[in-house]
Amino acid sequence: MQDLTTPPQTDPLHVYRYRDGLYGVDLLTAAVVHLDFFTWLNAHPSSKKSICSHFKFAERPTDVMLTLFAANGFIEEFEGVFHITALGKEHLTKGSPWCLAPYYASLKDRPVTMDFLKVLATDKPANWGGDKAALDWHKAMETEAFSQSFTAAMDCRGQYLGQAMARKLNLEGRNRVLDIGGGSGIYACSMVAHHPHLHATVYEQEPVDRIAARCIHERGFSAKIEVAVGNFMEDPLPLDCDVHLFSNVLHDWGTEEVRKLLIISHRALKPGGLLIIHDAFINVDKTGPLPVAEYSALLMHSTQGKCYSVGEYSALLEETGFEPGAYHDTAADRGFMTALRK
Repeated sequence: MQDLTTPPQTDPLHVYRYRDGLYGVDLLTAAVVHLDFFTWLNAHPSSKKSICSHFKFAERPTDVMLTLFAANGFIEEFEGVFHITALGKEHLTKGSPWCLAPYYASLKDRPVTMDFLKVLATDKPANWGGDKAALDWHKAMETEAFSQSFTAAMDCRGQYLGQAMARKLNLEGRNRVLDIGGGSGIYACSMVAHHPHLHATVYEQEPVDRIAARCIHERGFSAKIEVAVGNFMEDPLPLDCDVHLFSNVLHDWGTEEVRKLLIISHRALKPGGLLIIHDAFINVDKTGPLPVAEYSALLMHSTQGKCYSVGEYSALLEETGFEPGAYHDTAADRGFMTALRK
């Protein structure tokens, strides 16, 4: 059986941050060079709604952009109005002798920088290709080479993050975990390894279910973890689980889809059932943490989602029939929130 209870001897935080923060510079470049955003904001302190209206931007990517700039200390928000800070004014506005916009100009034609201009305007991920792209992805998942690549990506991250989450969870008195959109099943395996009284079900659609089943077997957890097949956006969830886990799932989706997934979870859980959201979280006042704000820029670029704040999740949980619990840090700028089904 694969050992999923022993952490690495060294801390990989900076290795995670290099990858997760990769697109932050491109979003800043788009704002500084193409939009001259900070010069405009200096002259026109504005609400998020007014910023969207002026630049003809969509709300989701604008929210991610403003959070990134607030986390960097370039802007600050007072009573719903965003203002430029002394740092932003001195180094990011035209007319200042210390303006660094020309330094960023050499990056203006980077493909991801140009992508962000489109995402801000359309709210569509840069890799958005419609149903045909989705169909091609499913077909690719049936090939051995692609499935191996997919599994490696899930496992190399989840082996570390899953352990960090499982160690901090109190699952006393719980029986079965439903790992919704669980990919290779690495998080379910970590939870069972740390809490031996648990059983688990990984809920995935075809053909990922076959990959999950194979990986669970290879790790030695087949006796305690099964795989159920379905589309979590369309099909009812299994009813025999008293814990639901969304691990690195909700950040791929927009607010309406997140709300829908929470409603679907609520329907399948009995009163008192436990919901766990494991992800990278923005803080309540949406001023950071900076590494999460940078990661949110990557998600905004390539998915329909973003990193949601603790406050945003709390509001959605309340709205969909849950009692939100506290946020807990785990590792690599990740953490979890729990909630009880009312």
